[in-house]
Order: sequence, then structure tokens, then C-alpha cells
Amino acid sequence: MTETQAIRSEPPAARSTPTADSADWAHVYAVVGEAGTSFFWAMRLLPKPQRRAMFAVYAFCREVDDIADGDLATEEKHQALDLWRADIAAIFDGREPAYPTARALADVVAAYDLAQADLDAMVDGMAMDADGPIRAPSLDRLDLYCDRVAAAVGRMSVPIFGEPGANGQAVATHLGRALQLTNILRDVHEDALEGRLYLPREVLKRHGIDTADPYAVAADPRLPTVARDIGAMAAQSFDRADAAMARCDRVAMKPARMMRAVYRHLLDRMAADGFAGVGKPKPGNPLAKIRSSAVKLWLALRHGLLARS
Repeated sequence: MTETQAIRSEPPAARSTPTADSADWAHVYAVVGEAGTSFFWAMRLLPKPQRRAMFAVYAFCREVDDIADGDLATEEKHQALDLWRADIAAIFDGREPAYPTARALADVVAAYDLAQADLDAMVDGMAMDADGPIRAPSLDRLDLYCDRVAAAVGRMSVPIFGEPGANGQAVATHLGRALQLTNILRDVHEDALEGRLYLPREVLKRHGIDTADPYAVAADPRLPTVARDIGAMAAQSFDRADAAMARCDRVAMKPARMMRAVYRHLLDRMAADGFAGVGKPKPGNPLAKIRSSAVKLWLALRHGLLARS
């Protein structure tokens, strides 16, 4: 049985609250099936209520991510994201949302007490990408971006995994930042192809790089020294996530531990090479298919990695 067949063969649950019905859940399952990832197989390890909840979170993140990365004009992207903001507000106001994924997500919010701020943050992060390619943001803006597109998705996920308290939220925040920074280092070349440069301008200037041109930075011989500084930032976030994770339930944190192990290994590999490969293309490397957004960091698994193809 193929992955897509398996997703379609698992019947969506019947209506469990007045918000979502079986058609809404069928839509969520279709989004997961169309993603073409190993996400479904990994989530099958969770009990069915948690699995369905993660499917709804994934579908939400995927749909807003597709708006930001799509071909609409900038104004149209923001209009589409505003419709999602209205649906999120409806969820928390007790009104019925318009989108089928939002109706399913409303059930998840109620069941796991997800925070409106984290759903809004995900949309706000996509709005940052919708405004056009990000190029050499300030450190503050990069931190905000990491929080919105990575940490916020983790904060949605950890209550579903079974660790809703402050320690789980700390893991999500610090690990999300560490994973995003690691992705940024790995994907300098791939991001340049799309006109993007996520390396912060303060660090670039510290090492004598005054341009925000993605191609010029990717080819600059001083880039490894920039990467070392960003790698140190990522390592610090990994360490903070480790400290919070040690205070969490081990079983609930299994997905986070898996992500931490894989991405810390990736960061350590780059560091062992002196970050010499940063900015260079990686033909044939499956890791190169992993892109730097919250959905790709936290939710879609390929060969055991949380990332979307």
C-alpha cells in the first residue's frame, strides 16, 4: 500500500464537536495525502486523537505556507492570510470558521488548549515571507521570524504530544530557533536561488560583508566565519532546549528528541568541516530538499527528519 493510499484508507473520525464534521476531516486528510511526505507514517505512531490533531495542525501550516510561497501578487497573499486571521479569531470567539481546516483546527484548539497567539504568529510569519524575499534581516527581525515560523509551530505541537506546561513550551521555543538557524546555514545556496538571505546583517558586517545580495554572500570567502557565529547561536539554543527537555516527560518529548538529535548532528557536521560547505549547492543530497519554514521543521518527516519536501 502506498503512503497516499494509506492516508485515504484511514477513515476520518466522525463529528466529535459542533465545529468540524467528517467532510472537514476528509479535507484535512487530503491535504496530508497531497503533501507527499512521510508525515503520515510517523504520526501513525501516535494515538488516534493526537494523530488527527497533528494532521489538523499540519494542514493549517501547509495551507498558510502555500499562500506565502504561491504565485499570487503580494496584496492578494495578504488578503488570503487575512482570511485565515479571521478564521482564527472565529475559533477563539466561539464562531464557526469558514475554512474546513479551520473547523477541524477548532476541535484541536478546544481539546488541547492551543494558544491563539501561536496560530496568529504562524500567519504573521508567513506574511513576512509574503512581503517578498527576506534579505539580511536584523538580528531582532531574524529572532522574530524564527519564533513565528518555527517555535510557534512547536508550541502548537507539544500540548498534543502530551507536554503542555512551561517546560514543553520552552523546548518548543528554543528548539524551534535552533532548528531554524541550522536550516538557514544549510540552505544558504538554495535560499539564494529564490532571492532570499536569512543571515543577519549585523553578523555579515562583523565579518566585512556589506552586501545583502544572496548570490554574492553565498560566494563570499568570508562566509564560513559568518556561519561559525550563527552556528554558535544555534548551539546555544540547542543547549537551552536540552535543559528544558530534561524537565519534561520523556515519552511525550520523543518527537522533539528525534528532531534535536538529527539537526544537532547536522550542525555538528557543518562545524566539523569549518562550515566550508555553507553557501555551496548540494546536488543529490536529500537534506537539501528540506526548506526553512515551520511546517518543514516540525511536521513533515522524511527519513526520520521533521521537514517537508
